[in-house]
Amino acid sequence: MTHCVTLIPGDGIGPEVMIATRAVIDASEVDISWEIVEAGRKVIDEFGTPLPNYVIDSIKKNKVAIKGPITTPIGEGFRSVNVGLRQALNLYANVRPVKTYAGIKSRYDDVNLIIVRENTEDLYAGIEHSIGDVAAESIKIITRAASERIAEFAFKMARKEDRKRITVVHKANIMKLSDGLFLKCAKEVAERNKDIQFDDMIVDAMSMKLVQNPEKYDVILMPNLYGDILSDLCAGLVGGLGVVPGANIGDDVAVFEAVHGSAPDIAGKNIANPIASILSGVMMLRYLGEYEAADRIDIALAKVLEEGKVITSDLGGNAKTMEFAEEIIRNL
Repeated sequence: MTHCVTLIPGDGIGPEVMIATRAVIDASEVDISWEIVEAGRKVIDEFGTPLPNYVIDSIKKNKVAIKGPITTPIGEGFRSVNVGLRQALNLYANVRPVKTYAGIKSRYDDVNLIIVRENTEDLYAGIEHSIGDVAAESIKIITRAASERIAEFAFKMARKEDRKRITVVHKANIMKLSDGLFLKCAKEVAERNKDIQFDDMIVDAMSMKLVQNPEKYDVILMPNLYGDILSDLCAGLVGGLGVVPGANIGDDVAVFEAVHGSAPDIAGKNIANPIASILSGVMMLRYLGEYEAADRIDIALAKVLEEGKVITSDLGGNAKTMEFAEEIIRNL
């Protein structure tokens, strides 16, 4: 079967890590027809936006995309392409598996959890205004529909991935209406899915527990803001953003991407670590039903990391981006 996939190279180191990722996926012999479309800074002058309509159209047609990181200016400039994609394609679930690999320096050696983050509302809905020049107000939106939808997604995913426990994270002790609704909806969904263990944790306590004993957690379900923060914390438990993949998933469309930024300071030097991007490709293959190929890549990557002979400079080696990818291919 041929899978049609949209590929967005991205900005900064994006094109480099995506070339490496594509090489590894192609070497797995999964039949993929790549449709390459550009987004980000490089298309603004021509289209007046970093996210032209043809990008959205391509993803809607193919249903699956993988993208490199795209720069988002802080405090000014164009809006986040990621946010634009999530809203245009209704990608309501952000999923980030976080796992330790032998050979990557970390304080922990047995982390294996999945962050499931509601992706469309909360404070990230961007509903805010200034009150003169003395204050600003942001409105936190939590709806029953979105809360139930992400909870159902988490339980379905947990069952598919053979996960045994879901922990919902909230601040319902203070935000009794908004976070209270999110927690209530998660509990109601849990009542319909009693084959999966369920508990809840206040977000500040969860931050401490993750640092103390991350191995105790399996699937962690959160509203948008907490999910954004704690997913980066969890990445730090296993070596940083450079080794954590991600996906934005809707009912019939999915976009896979590394969770790190575009690192323009090292762009073009062929020294970027492509692990997060390659693991995002592994997630994509599993989404496409290509489990055997996904497992082969994951095992080959783990072997290369454990051997530690051909690794990129951020991991203590001197391999170039493509050299690292080629070493994974040799181990497939």
